Amino acid sequence: MRSMNRPSARAASIRRLSAAPVRRLSRQGLALAAAALLCGVGAAAPALAQAPEAPAPPTPGDGLAATPPMGFNNWNSTHCEADFNEEMVKSIADLFVEKGLKDAGYEYVNLDDCWALPERDADGELVPDPERFPNGIKAVADYVHGKGLKFGIYTSAGTKTCSDIGFPGGLDHEYSDARQFADWGVDYLKYDNCNNQGVDARQRYTTMRDALKATGRPILYSICEWGENKPWEWAEGIGESWRTTGDISDNWDSMLSILKQNLPLAEHAGPGHWNDPDMLEVGNGGMTDTEYRSHFSLWSVMAAPLLIGADLREAGEETYEILGNKEVIAVDQDELGRQGTVLSSEDGRWVLVKEMADGSRTVALFNETGEEQQIGTTAQDAGLPEAASYEVRDLWEHRTDTGDGTLSATVPAHGTVLLRVTPSS
Repeated sequence: MRSMNRPSARAASIRRLSAAPVRRLSRQGLALAAAALLCGVGAAAPALAQAPEAPAPPTPGDGLAATPPMGFNNWNSTHCEADFNEEMVKSIADLFVEKGLKDAGYEYVNLDDCWALPERDADGELVPDPERFPNGIKAVADYVHGKGLKFGIYTSAGTKTCSDIGFPGGLDHEYSDARQFADWGVDYLKYDNCNNQGVDARQRYTTMRDALKATGRPILYSICEWGENKPWEWAEGIGESWRTTGDISDNWDSMLSILKQNLPLAEHAGPGHWNDPDMLEVGNGGMTDTEYRSHFSLWSVMAAPLLIGADLREAGEETYEILGNKEVIAVDQDELGRQGTVLSSEDGRWVLVKEMADGSRTVALFNETGEEQQIGTTAQDAGLPEAASYEVRDLWEHRTDTGDGTLSATVPAHGTVLLRVTPSS
């Protein structure tokens, strides 16, 4: 997070009024994609080959973030507005349970900027804003924990945080701040990059890593350095995730730009150390449901942290349907921890492939263009052995077909067909 660009109430109202027809078009587009899936069985198939032995997933050293973290962060929907407060955070925790998101794997309920007062107290400690959090941060953390969830907080590796107001940052206060966080029951720290006074990034982020470890409490450490100093080259062993890009915005161009920046970094991701292309915009209203399904599919193929950025109190069922798709989530949470790679991308017709722990492959047929496109590949090109037939599971249509390994679909504009492919035994 770097700046606040909260849309006006009027713009938000217009956005909500226009959502219904967009959803209808999205459903039609996805139905078209599903109907066009071609996986015909060949007449003269070769003998069935043995599926490759699934590689053993590595184990992260400290036990944190063995799979990409999943949860919620308020920034994309509320910024520093007045409705970011204790009651909102409690409501999100309630909705995680009531709407099945907890059961789907979402775990962290995280605060972003603006939770503190602008000045530290006489002892140099952080002070929660008494209007937003009248019972303090520990009471909120206790409520979240009482739901069987975990609690996260935010600060910056500088003298001030990133909001226009500029709340106290953690630079030169790392050990006292980390102790406060641990005492409050914090399980996750997002550590931003504003007002860093030119101090070396590796030094700043390592100091907070050491401060968190000194507390004795396991706290997942999310480095929000925007990719400015290539943290993927040095942050493994310092944080459990690191931002690879600037902030995402709730529009197609922003999502697409971030996707293209993050995809080439696949070799640096794995259990306990994840590339983070920023939070999800699903449900915030700036994209169609087709585009949001692509967003969610592509983040899952990239083994990205899945942090909901929508205000779930206002989310419609389409948003919950996307965020709660357990088959897509399973791609993100696969224990092998491989980030998907690009097989082809000619003329905006993308094929992405992710190796899975059970030896299968997840294949994303992604249409970057503004027109319907035929996109295809084969099971063997996706890395699977030659076989008599293949099971092909459509993760959005929740349907399994059997075919000869030809993977092809007519994909709507800005759409994604997501397939999990396994040699038949």
